[in-house]
Amino acid sequence: MSTQLLGNYGEEHACRYLQDKGYKILEKNFRNRMGEIDLIAQDKHTVCFIEVKTRKSLHCGQPYESVHPHKQRKIVQVALTYLKYRYRTVEVLSRFDVISIYYPADGIPELEHIVNAFDLTYLSH
Repeated sequence: MSTQLLGNYGEEHACRYLQDKGYKILEKNFRNRMGEIDLIAQDKHTVCFIEVKTRKSLHCGQPYESVHPHKQRKIVQVALTYLKYRYRTVEVLSRFDVISIYYPADGIPELEHIVNAFDLTYLSH
């Protein structure tokens, strides 16, 4: 399975998981000139910007470990432009989540949802 196909499969798995939890999916693969956010969803009154990381091997660590500070800054930049475009303000209750999915070769997929995985305060340092 190609990396792109694995990523797409993981994002679909994450969408189903979020919908089962009552989230409303607002956008998939939202892109602008600064980058991309895999999923944007609404959890009650909170807009959630969600990075989905999928792996079929743990040789390089857990999938969520690849959402490093540089990637986080990119997600925040894209999120801020999304809020300005969609809501005309950045003063919207929002958070940044990571969904980490591991597909073992012969087992059941393991999904971990890290709610509020990082924030703007952490990134400003």
